[in-house]
This record gives sequence, structure tokens and C-alpha cells, in this order.
Amino acid sequence: MARRNGREIHMRNAIMAFFKSIGMKDRFQENLAIAFWDVSVGKEIASHTEPVKVVKGVMMVKVDSDVWRSELPYFKHEIIQKINQKVGKKAISEIKFF
Repeated sequence: MARRNGREIHMRNAIMAFFKSIGMKDRFQENLAIAFWDVSVGKEIASHTEPVKVVKGVMMVKVDSDVWRSELPYFKHEIIQKINQKVGKKAISEIKFF
């Protein structure tokens, strides 16, 4: 969302209320974290990685080389923080690179 006027906030709240009512709010937020991956990590990292799934707050990310796989854990906490900030909740607690 580029701006946060009343209508956009209302729509977000309505969507979240719907997912909460069907017991899927946490799962929705976890999958939203996948959608924010590229924005959170930037073009360079995004071009070498692919978030595959999130299960109980653990994001599984496929990496295209051993070099990137060994370097990415150093940025893990920063990435988690950025993703959670975008989602608006602590949806991700861990990232596993494979």
C-alpha cells in the first residue's frame, strides 16, 4: 500500500477479519510473507532464492548455489525483521535455506 487512507485500512481489516473468521489468519499471514520476499531481500538475493513454503512460522527458501546458501544465514535475522514488518505481525520466526 502506497498510502494508508481510511479505505485501504478498512479493506485490510475486512480481509483479515474474514481469514480470522474461518481460522486461517495465521496461515494467510505466513503466505503473505512469501509474497513480500522479493521486496524484503532485494533484487540480488531474490534472483538467487525462491521461498517455497511457510510452516508454523518457519520459511523454507530454495537457494541456487552453495555460495549463496552459506552466506544467507548471516542476513537471516535482518530478513525476518523486514518480512515481519511488511506483514505487520511476527509471521516468520525462522528461515531455513536449502
